[in-house]
This record gives sequence, structure tokens and C-alpha cells, in this order.
Amino acid sequence: MSEIQAKPATLLEAVKTYGDLDNALTESADSRWRDGVICVHCGADSPMFLKTRRIWKCSKCRKQFSFKAGTVMEDSPIGLDKWLPAIWMIANDRNGISSHELARSLGITQKSAWFVLHRVRLAMQASGGMLDGEVEVDETYIGGKARNMHKRQREARKSDLTGGFDKTVVVGALQRGGHVRATVANNRKKNVMQPFIRANVKPGAQIHSDEHASSWRMDGEYSHEVVNHLEKYVDGNVTTNRIENFWSLLKRGLNGTYVSVEPFHLFRYVDEAAFRYNHRRTADGVKTSDYSRFKEALRCVVGKRITYKKLIGKE
Repeated sequence: MSEIQAKPATLLEAVKTYGDLDNALTESADSRWRDGVICVHCGADSPMFLKTRRIWKCSKCRKQFSFKAGTVMEDSPIGLDKWLPAIWMIANDRNGISSHELARSLGITQKSAWFVLHRVRLAMQASGGMLDGEVEVDETYIGGKARNMHKRQREARKSDLTGGFDKTVVVGALQRGGHVRATVANNRKKNVMQPFIRANVKPGAQIHSDEHASSWRMDGEYSHEVVNHLEKYVDGNVTTNRIENFWSLLKRGLNGTYVSVEPFHLFRYVDEAAFRYNHRRTADGVKTSDYSRFKEALRCVVGKRITYKKLIGKE
């Protein structure tokens, strides 16, 4: 495999660079095997590269394999020259990209584009260490707007003071200067909220929340600061503005780009938004490039897989 001379900085450069299948394979292999290609079947080093077919053959177990084996791309007939631009776009389009738009851009069917997007979202599922320091926690509700509903539905919502009637709950925790963790929840009660905090926030961290603090409060495990949004949004150092900003980014994509999202797929869109937010800057606070976000997403495709039947609930 040849080396790529220059790393693309824009989508246009990425399409030109990875339109060459050799360049696409070189980039993909470099992301998966940083210390050299190893056999996906037996783990042996230095397999033989079959240049005409762009696959490898292990000299030990004699089995052949491609880059796609053991990744979200496995069994996909779509080439790397389309997979890599797709990953570039979903990793860098702040408001997301719809399956129709991706299909037009890549010259594939909308059904295939939808499947590609969900497989990339699977790769983007959050992983990493626990949040620490000052952590803002909050929940939001995803669902239709009351003004677009039938009168009976609007009347039923009036008795719900939180505005969450018939909506899906998403809970989140955001470390100031760090990452965000968010997931879909069944409700906003203690038996859901507190396990989420314990799974994502280090004991002893300082939690900031709004006036609906009873579900989050765990005295003895975390220190807790509350800001009453009925009175103010910032009380000294206590605020939830950063997690609220993440909710606005999430909803901008859901309402403006995807328009309609089934509740059983919502967690995948939350993972997508969290990935882009978490990779907007480096640990030193330096703004990351489009290429570095793309590269991180490409590294995450290994070891994950979902079939179309499972995605649509038929498996």
C-alpha cells in the first residue's frame, strides 16, 4: 500500500483523496492497525497483501481477510471510497446529515444510506473514563411540539408541569472543560437518574443541577449545588448552561435535519451528537480539525457490528 502524501482538510479534499481506493485502504488500515497489520482470524503478524484484490492472506492460518472484517462495515458491498466520505460527513456536520442527503452525495440508495448512518452511529457510542470535577447534570424531553398537536393532546399536556407528557426522556452529565455523557431513559425518577450518575461520574465530584434536584441528590457520594431556574440561570459558579447548550445542539439536529426520529432509535442520534461534542476540542482545549474527528470515528469502527434485521427489530 502507498502512503497518503497529504491529509485532507476539507470535505472536498477528502472526497478527492479517498475516491482512490488505494488511499482509502491505506487510511483505514493505518487507523485500525497502528503497529502493522495483523490477521483478524489468528492474530499473526505480517500477513501477505494481495494488491490486485486489496485484501490480506495470513501466512499462518492461510485465511484471507479485508479491512471490513470485524468492523461495522462487514459484509457491506459499498466500497471504502464511499464509506470514508460518509464517516467524514457524519463526524463533522454539526447538525447531522440525513439519509436522503447522504444518498444523493454518495450515489447510493436512501435505504443503504440509512443503514450506513446507523452503523457509523454505533461506532460513535461513547466510551472512556468517568467524569470528574464540576459536573452539570440535567434531563430533557424529546417529542412533538404542543402547537402541532390535536386539541385533546394539548389539553392532556396541561396537567404535566414538567412538559414531558408523552415524550422521551434523555439524561445527561457534562464535565466542565471535558466530555458529555447522555442516554435515553425510561423516566426521570431516582431509580433511573442515580444509577446513571454512579456509572458516569466519579464519587466526590461536585454536581450542579436545576431546581428539580431530588432525583439527582446523593448526599455522602457527591456534593450538590442547585440553581433555581425560576429565579435565575446563574448563581455564582452554579449553572447548567453548558449541558443546556448540548441539548440545544441535539434538538437542532433532531428537529432540523432528521425531522422525525423513532423513540427506539433515539439513543443512536444522542450518541452521534455526543461524539461530535466530545471531539470538538483536545484535552488541552485546542480546537480539533475535521480530519482528526474523522480519524477518531474511523478508529471506532472496529469490533462493532449490527445487521439490518436487528436494526429494524426483526432479529
